[in-house]
Amino acid sequence: MPFQNKVFRLAKRLLVSTEEAEDATQEILLKLWNKRDQMGRYRNVEAFAMTMTKNFCLDRLKSKSAQNLKIVHSNYQDGQTPLQKQLELQDSIDWVERIMESLPQQQKIVVQLRDIEQYEFKEIAEILDMNETAVRVNLSRARKTIREQLTKTHSYGVQ
Repeated sequence: MPFQNKVFRLAKRLLVSTEEAEDATQEILLKLWNKRDQMGRYRNVEAFAMTMTKNFCLDRLKSKSAQNLKIVHSNYQDGQTPLQKQLELQDSIDWVERIMESLPQQQKIVVQLRDIEQYEFKEIAEILDMNETAVRVNLSRARKTIREQLTKTHSYGVQ
């Protein structure tokens, strides 16, 4: 599937471990394979797969066996930057992860789909079964919260 990596990244955003995300991805791809004969009725199979992934992961998070799961994401690596800069960048990434943990579930998913996966607003609206205005509002609020919290964190003690 050409969008297998997107399914995995969304699952990884919503679930804790790589193993959980791999299991979720495998489950979704298996379900899609089993429904391959019915896929012609869907206009956008990728959006359908992303919706399935979102629902599967949210169900997984709600299950009792997933009480320890939390949102984690860090895919930034650059071996060319000096150590001090790497530490500062990693610290910023860690702060963004902590801030994202505090966001409402809907905002986490919208940020993931728009800023990480680069989906268009129309596609996100279709995946999440929302209207485009609601997607834009959720994204705006999430970005504002992240920006304010990062600014507060980085300007601590500076007058």
